[in-house]
Amino acid sequence: MAVSYKKLRYKMVDEKISMAKLMRMSGISDYAAKQIRKDRDVSTEVLTKICGALHCEVQDIVDFFPDQNHAGSDEG
Repeated sequence: MAVSYKKLRYKMVDEKISMAKLMRMSGISDYAAKQIRKDRDVSTEVLTKICGALHCEVQDIVDFFPDQNHAGSDEG
């Protein structure tokens, strides 16, 4: 699965929240913020903290897509 935090970035722009402010509001680490910036996986704990800080649901900040690199890898 590939992940995209484009929705989160749009939400942050709409609400005028920087990544530094989101980190303070949610208590996420610098490492987690870097992973989000790079559209990489983060833990459900990180997503829960962000959603709590922004008063939203996970589907409001993240999209999951089939990983193109693994297409057809279930065939045996």
